[in-house]
Amino acid sequence: MAKRLEGDFDYIVVGAGTAGCIVANRLSADPRKRVLILEAGGKDNWIWFHIPVGYLFAIGNPRSDWMFKTEPEAGLNGRALAYPRGKVIGGSSAINAMISMRGQAADYDHWRQLGMTGWGWDDVLPAFKKLEDHFLGASELHGVGGGWRIEAPRLSWAVLDAVAEAAHEMGIRKTPDFNTGDNEGIGYFHVNQKRGRRWSSARGFLKPALSRPNLRLETNVLVDKIIVENGHAVGVRFSQGGETFEARTQGEVILCSGSIGSVQVLHRSGIGPQEWLSPLGIDSVLDRQGVGRNLQDHLQQRAIYKVEGVRTLNETYYDLFRRGWMGVDYLLRRRGPLTMAPSQLGIFTRSDPRQERANIQFHVQPLSLDKFGEPLHRFPAITIAACNLRPSSRGTIRIKSGAPDQAPAIAPNYLSTPEDRQVAADAIRVTRRLMKQHALAAYHPSEYLPGPSVGDDDAALAKAAGNIGTTIFHPVGTAKMGNASDPLAVVDERLRLHGLRGLRVVDASVMPTITSGNTNTPTAMIAEKGAAMIIQDAR
Repeated sequence: MAKRLEGDFDYIVVGAGTAGCIVANRLSADPRKRVLILEAGGKDNWIWFHIPVGYLFAIGNPRSDWMFKTEPEAGLNGRALAYPRGKVIGGSSAINAMISMRGQAADYDHWRQLGMTGWGWDDVLPAFKKLEDHFLGASELHGVGGGWRIEAPRLSWAVLDAVAEAAHEMGIRKTPDFNTGDNEGIGYFHVNQKRGRRWSSARGFLKPALSRPNLRLETNVLVDKIIVENGHAVGVRFSQGGETFEARTQGEVILCSGSIGSVQVLHRSGIGPQEWLSPLGIDSVLDRQGVGRNLQDHLQQRAIYKVEGVRTLNETYYDLFRRGWMGVDYLLRRRGPLTMAPSQLGIFTRSDPRQERANIQFHVQPLSLDKFGEPLHRFPAITIAACNLRPSSRGTIRIKSGAPDQAPAIAPNYLSTPEDRQVAADAIRVTRRLMKQHALAAYHPSEYLPGPSVGDDDAALAKAAGNIGTTIFHPVGTAKMGNASDPLAVVDERLRLHGLRGLRVVDASVMPTITSGNTNTPTAMIAEKGAAMIIQDAR
């Protein structure tokens, strides 16, 4: 028998990740509204949540990561991938790359063309600006005074400067700001940091609001299902400390658990494809075919090149004196390699001249390793990882049972279309051309992965992409926005669930198509707009 959590709430927010922290902040700003926010992870009281390079210790650690894995992927030649997701207040913004990236104006104009009124570039730009506290200052494109701190990186590398010059020699322009609506160009990524410390959604939005008496946070909570009565979401059932509780709302339940977590809760609640849920013994409450479908992610091909005569983090890491100095530099000045985002230099360009806009993104790193969680290589090297910004492959996420603590089946279906295999092959060609430019000649770059034995034909390069491809941690689209006539639409343009009252989804899962770049900042924008819609609709 479930215990009743004391108090009635106007809003129950499920998930205190990037989106949930912002939604809870905005809704609780009205002292008359009582807001409950439920988080499966714990507090961010671990040093590696705050030192930027801590992602190396947080990813792949059950303290901070859900430790998901994909199913074996045919497009990756049978490999399964680790699929990190943040398990802490702040969610993935507490363990991610900290890269501030909106995507392209055309991404959002495409959403508007799909019938999603209010989601074009001109509509979303004010929300981006409201969120921001940007080091470039207030302008037509950027805001100041918001909870989302954005700064320039606090170190540079000669080898990355040379890669930038090489890209410029290929005809790619340099840009001081990727977030103008057109991100084609070369530049250093802006990052979600404040004076050399990671700036998560929890630090920017949740913690400042926790002093409000009308906001209640519960951590280490596993939400089992949404309580639905007479076609209306009225609360949630969850477990905490070995006990089962129910919390009720007089207003709305707002799912902010991300493209994986929100799907799991919906499925366990009987909301999703009936043919998936019935064999698991879950009664169908609402047969929405799109719940768990339309999964999109950015797959990156991690090319690695050995270099000579220039410093990389690899040899710095194994030099005890330099490692010690890194710690001193961070303690005294909040500078140096400990402030590093996983990627520093970005290049947005086209995989071939027929592309109408930039369709591949390079993350360039002054380091190399076999995979996150493993040691850096002992030779000097850099990683040049190219991803297809707008993949046509679509995957699925579905629960394996009704048990809340069982991981779902995640099947991204990478490289399953001819278009995606072509872009992957072309991206490796662009990488090879980049590394042959005169600006890098002094460093004698030599291809370590995919390796010089891989030929230049499409089939060989597509297979190589499957061997070196890995997720860049951008799952979106599994509860997509769409018109009621769209059989795969889950929510409408105001993020209300089709066919059920009192329930919204406000996170990356509602993206109909993936944005052209890192997805954390677009998720924050969705939360900003979603909260505003909830407030407007309640009036």
